[in-house]
Amino acid sequence: MLKNYFKTAWRSFRKNKLYSFVNIVGLTTGLAACMLIGIYIWNEVTYDRFHEKADRIVRVTSDMSRSGSERQFAQTGTKVGPEFKRTFPQVERYVRTSKYAHSVAIGQQSFEEHNVLYADADFFHIFSFPLLQGNANNVLDAPQKAVLSTSAAKKYFGNADPIGKTFRLDGGDREYEITGIAGDAPLNSQIQYDLIISFNTLNASKTEIWGTANYITYLLLQDASQIDPLATAVASHMRQVNQEEMSLPENDYWTFHLEPLQAVHLHSPLAGLESNGNITYIYVLSVVAVLILLIACVNYTNLAIAQSVNRGMEIGIRKVMGAGRPQLLKQFLGESILITSLALVLAVLISVMLLPLFNALTGKLFTAALFFKQGFLLSAAALSVLISLLAGAYPAVVLSSKKLVNILKSGLQVSHSGGKLRQGLIVFQFVIAIFLMAATVIVLNQVSFIQRKNLGYDRSHVLVLPIDGKTRPVYNQLKDAFRANPNVLSVTGAYEDPTSIGWGDGIEADDGTGPKELMLNATPVDLDYLKTMGMELAAGRDFTAADFAVQDTTANYANYRESYILNEKAVMDLGWTPEEAIGKTVSRGSPGTVVGVIKDFHFESLHEPIGPLLIFLDTTMTYQLFVKVKGEHLATTLTTLENAWKARVVHRPFDYHFMDDDFNALYKTEERIAGLFSAFATIAIVLACLGLFALAAFTTAQRTKEIGIRKVLGATLSNIVALVSKQFLLLVGIAVLIATPLAWWAGSNWLADFAYRVDITWWIFAFAGIMAALIALATVSFHAIRAATANPVESLRDE
Repeated sequence: MLKNYFKTAWRSFRKNKLYSFVNIVGLTTGLAACMLIGIYIWNEVTYDRFHEKADRIVRVTSDMSRSGSERQFAQTGTKVGPEFKRTFPQVERYVRTSKYAHSVAIGQQSFEEHNVLYADADFFHIFSFPLLQGNANNVLDAPQKAVLSTSAAKKYFGNADPIGKTFRLDGGDREYEITGIAGDAPLNSQIQYDLIISFNTLNASKTEIWGTANYITYLLLQDASQIDPLATAVASHMRQVNQEEMSLPENDYWTFHLEPLQAVHLHSPLAGLESNGNITYIYVLSVVAVLILLIACVNYTNLAIAQSVNRGMEIGIRKVMGAGRPQLLKQFLGESILITSLALVLAVLISVMLLPLFNALTGKLFTAALFFKQGFLLSAAALSVLISLLAGAYPAVVLSSKKLVNILKSGLQVSHSGGKLRQGLIVFQFVIAIFLMAATVIVLNQVSFIQRKNLGYDRSHVLVLPIDGKTRPVYNQLKDAFRANPNVLSVTGAYEDPTSIGWGDGIEADDGTGPKELMLNATPVDLDYLKTMGMELAAGRDFTAADFAVQDTTANYANYRESYILNEKAVMDLGWTPEEAIGKTVSRGSPGTVVGVIKDFHFESLHEPIGPLLIFLDTTMTYQLFVKVKGEHLATTLTTLENAWKARVVHRPFDYHFMDDDFNALYKTEERIAGLFSAFATIAIVLACLGLFALAAFTTAQRTKEIGIRKVLGATLSNIVALVSKQFLLLVGIAVLIATPLAWWAGSNWLADFAYRVDITWWIFAFAGIMAALIALATVSFHAIRAATANPVESLRDE
């Protein structure tokens, strides 16, 4: 019997090629979209869950307030881990981590590595990264010990055993011993590494301090249930530390919070070793996947109901032959399962083919093997069964419930309620398509706004080069050599580039009205920093060589004096105007004079408002060299700069990037979401139009005689097109009215996460509505024109 159902389903499939094609294409596209979105969501929600002790691991974050200025950040000082281990019995182990970029020298070869992680000895006891060679107890227990990832080991040594071999960093003479090999970190890990070096290699490990918050600290607790009690104990302990050890004023504080490891990636606003994800985007993409699948299901349901008119005789004969309602239900559900199963197979193949493009959109490195894992295949099979029931249940119930006498008397007619349902489903499809279209425009507008916004500095044509300990002795020589190039406009150095200044600091000022304290960001720079970055002064002057002289000629610390430049926000927070600030004395451990005030610029993501900033001179902390070049003859300029670099820096290659790249990295998530929205909005529109195309074909076929009579009575081509199109355009208009407030609400909520954002204007929804109407009109007009240009004699021959 089951074989007969599928045989009949196959015959129906071959007989109704257009409708079957639309259904298979629609379901295949919907399933493929769901699969691709599904692996992305799976990757995000399973972040860090592969660790065996994940439920017992927490990340420690800092929370501080000074003079009413509050800051939260993921980094801590070196004291947090050891102090918490000594003080709280709930803490079993701790690990402090920090990430750097280094030039790694293996013999005569040099490699640029950007994932060099420093970690305490308990790293492999806390995290479940597979240690393939070496002992977890001692691979990181002493200075200058290192563990390579399998990829790094392969790159450095090929198939040779690297254990016991050594390497050097940044052209230095210090030898690092390779003591272990660890498996590569999974994609869904916030900790990524190519090389792990013992934390006690760092000078910072030799002292324990609360401040200098540059390290990510993780704790392993005795039990997962102890997270909340430990958080309470930490808060109490830090109140005591604030008073007795730090001697903070009454309203100031420095405390720490605990974030469960598994919640960090999607739920923490504080970026650590890697950029975090966003749970909102996961919800949005989940909804998009469901909506696309619903459009495909609606297409199937709509077309099945429409086809029912042509299947009256078949159903009548089956009932005459004794088929009851259960048999008819099985038949129609069998057809649904057949089409969905075929669509599932095609969807897997298409997903595999589209994977490289999807990886480019998402920035991930998914492999085709994901689609053939048992869990994925079982989930896909369950989804296809669910779709079969969703898409096939209603037509099966409706068609099997018709009475035999009515079928034989007048055929199988679509009821008034069936027509209304069909119209409602069309509206539903276009609500989804218009919503996604409008949402895509909003996201693209915001991304465009970010790219075009005046940031307060000029990031174009600025090369960024790393400065390490061995490069520093030739730092001034490099600057002079670069400046000698006529295509170089200016050269400077700084601790970090202006797209992401993260160094936290504090200053004190007293202008006669009482002491003032201010928490702010700070960055050490070299001369010509403002010139190279194209920053503008609001008052005062730029740094000069004389400012170095003030620092260098002091006989004792009491006479030491620095020169500072503040931004407008810092000056405003101190209660001064830019002009009033010039000449004022402020202190950040040592006294300094405000010599200039620069106009505010965005030194963080546009998600954040501009905060107070202090810039000071210190070439001992310039870890990046910035070279502003002309836009023309760029290739020649780069070649000249590379030659100058190689002549002076022999231990590392000319590994540069443009500052634009750093800026764009801040908004990769938004750009990827915009790309995903564009892709899936297009899919939704195509699916909606596919369904509309088939329904228009059915509607036109049902009205063939009416159209023939109208043509005989003098109706023109435009009259016929208007006749067939107006009902569909009305449905699109209703969809616009429903989708507009939904898209406005969703867009407003998404934009609220940005401190600087575009306005949502009426034209976005007008554009989405007009585009939907034009697409619908073009889709329907194809069939209307065919019907209008057909010979009316053919349609009226039997009348």
